[in-house]
Amino acid sequence: MKTLVDLFLNELADMYDAEKRLVKALPKMAKAATCPDLQAAIQSHLIETQGHVTKLEEVFEAFNKEAKGQTCEATVGLLEEGDEIAAEFKGSPAINAAIIAAAQKVEHYEIASYGCLHEWAGLLGNKRAADILEEILAQEKAANESLTKLATDGNNEAALGEEPQNKSQKKDGEASAMNQRGMQPVNPRSKRSGPATR
Repeated sequence: MKTLVDLFLNELADMYDAEKRLVKALPKMAKAATCPDLQAAIQSHLIETQGHVTKLEEVFEAFNKEAKGQTCEATVGLLEEGDEIAAEFKGSPAINAAIIAAAQKVEHYEIASYGCLHEWAGLLGNKRAADILEEILAQEKAANESLTKLATDGNNEAALGEEPQNKSQKKDGEASAMNQRGMQPVNPRSKRSGPATR
């Protein structure tokens, strides 16, 4: 009969495989990004991810088990999707927003997985393992918050493909085109005196 310890070791093997795959995938993500701050954030998390591989080996050791991975299908799928989106949006103003989205999907999966592993290690009475997993979980949460900040600090807006200084020019151009067609721009502040009549 399989119990919580079996479930724990199964998930641990999954995450060991996932982290090893991420060590190979993150440099490609950094290379695909065009935002220097995003590149730096990915490189920084790569160093943490390399550390996570070592930390997970310590968790296996805390359970007197040899470190071994089993294919993490979820991570395989998320990384394949990330590769596809990076290829599709290469050269696009949306490339950085696309990479952030792909990276955050991975982070959210890791946060959920490490949250479970941390809780289970506590229930199994293995404080050493629980403490290590709590460290990893905190780093994954911080990485996710860093990605959110990068997205909201300009990368999402940049994905619109509009330069901020050109917005007024664009509006002037639209107004001119509308006037040439005999159309009047709508003024959202204008008040109607009553319902439209025919």
